Amino acid sequence: MDIEEEGKPFRAEGNGRVGCLVMQGFTGTVGSIRYYAEQLAAKGLSIEAPRLTGHGTRWQDVNKAHYTDWIRDAEDAYQRLAGRCDKVFVSGLSMGGTLVLYLAEHHPEIAGVIPINAPVFMADKRTRLLPVLKYLVASTPAIASDIMEPGIIEPAYDRTPTAGAYEMVKLLDVTRNDLKLITQPVLVMRSEHDHVVPHACGPFIMEHVSSKDKAMVVFEKSAHVVTMDYDKDGVVEEAWRFIERLSN
Repeated sequence: MDIEEEGKPFRAEGNGRVGCLVMQGFTGTVGSIRYYAEQLAAKGLSIEAPRLTGHGTRWQDVNKAHYTDWIRDAEDAYQRLAGRCDKVFVSGLSMGGTLVLYLAEHHPEIAGVIPINAPVFMADKRTRLLPVLKYLVASTPAIASDIMEPGIIEPAYDRTPTAGAYEMVKLLDVTRNDLKLITQPVLVMRSEHDHVVPHACGPFIMEHVSSKDKAMVVFEKSAHVVTMDYDKDGVVEEAWRFIERLSN
């Protein structure tokens, strides 16, 4: 699998003035969400799906990144879309979902928010050790390819960088603390068989955002990387229904 090729950004010009930012997750690539982004583009949306700093190269590069780099990546891509669209929706898988929640907290003009298996906290108590662990070991076993459908492999790193993981936890903390700032329509997507992100994150987001227009969809057949799993077309259809309703 060519990680550099899978990690290349995806961009599409739409038929109108509606766009959607699509963000990849931690240790994954744009390839993890490419099908989702391409299908939304096929419906006429303008799309930006940027490569996150440290991703799509070598896992060691994630250990050189800071969570503020990933915020900047999301912000830059959002501004590119906002410069050519009247309405911009934001969506992301896993940490990409956390990033679009962060954007929504700081950009009330965003038309709608679609986090997919987005973490706002981690239940694994080992995350508390990351401030020390990152100095002891550079990486731990991979969290990638949590997929129910046989034979489907996520284009992602084969290790989890520990310093990068600590930066991810920082992003979760700053985002979780400001969820109340989100007033835009929100569609939370969650997988029943997610083995990476705590199932409680979806309900937590629903409870703590200030949005009046909010809903949660649970996909029964898929694991964490639902954008490559059995329910990948369901993700597209739910997102498109949400975007189409709010664009008319």
